[in-house]
Amino acid sequence: MATLSTVDMKLIDSLFGMYGGYVLNFSNKTFASFFSRDIGINIYDDAYAIHGTSKGKRLWRFLEVGQTNAVTKALCALWEIREAERMERGEEDKVLQARTRLSALIVKLGGRPLAADPSTEPPPGPAPEKLAGPTETILAALEAEFMALTQMGEAPQQRGYAFERFLKRWFDTWGLDAHASFRTIGEQIDGSFQHDGATYLVEAKWHNKPADASMLHGFQGKLLERPDWTRGLYVSYGGFSGESFNAFTARRLIMMDGTDVYFALNRRLDLGRVIGAKARHHSEKRQPFAKVTDIFPR
Repeated sequence: MATLSTVDMKLIDSLFGMYGGYVLNFSNKTFASFFSRDIGINIYDDAYAIHGTSKGKRLWRFLEVGQTNAVTKALCALWEIREAERMERGEEDKVLQARTRLSALIVKLGGRPLAADPSTEPPPGPAPEKLAGPTETILAALEAEFMALTQMGEAPQQRGYAFERFLKRWFDTWGLDAHASFRTIGEQIDGSFQHDGATYLVEAKWHNKPADASMLHGFQGKLLERPDWTRGLYVSYGGFSGESFNAFTARRLIMMDGTDVYFALNRRLDLGRVIGAKARHHSEKRQPFAKVTDIFPR
């Protein structure tokens, strides 16, 4: 849930309208369509009518109870609509430092800053030098850490926790903004990361035996209870049973086994590229498990 202060809410009201009952130039129909199409929310659900039934009062309630990712997504989309309408009318912005202040609010909530206003940007200079990725020393240390996990012996719980910590470091090394494992009501999540605008939940299993269909169904159930932009990565060191693919249809999740982890580390592959290639392969081929050695042949 997003945490917005009174000052934050006043800024949102000054930019888009809200407390007066109206939001920009939306009609009831276009307001419902905007939230459904762009945010994945039924804004005319009774849950958003606590303060009243107008568009503004529904937005007010959404900002109070909406998931943080949904709120930042809505604020960015509302800003784009506001700016397009303002430029069509040829009006100057009457809200002082509107872009800067809203951008700071979105960043505070964990989102990406708004793009700079192209009309105020200086002429482009030489292209900046591309930032280097992680050093060979860091990547070699990650590979060594993974190989050390294979020598931990029969201590499954401790090895499982160590595997989760390793995965977080691996994700962070490639800039995927990982979170450690966490617990919600009635369920355990082994971690999460960001990639290409989506939040990926992680299920990490270090078992020598392959994951079966019931384990995959359990993880998919967690994903389907969450917003549409939530994806899943199931990492099973022991791979996946043949029966699991016959009895399970993957929705919004991709898979990785221990061999994938090893070759991605050993070949120094950008993990973001690996995730993107696996996701694309699943979208095109309806195959959630594509081996790293197949999608990145030498």
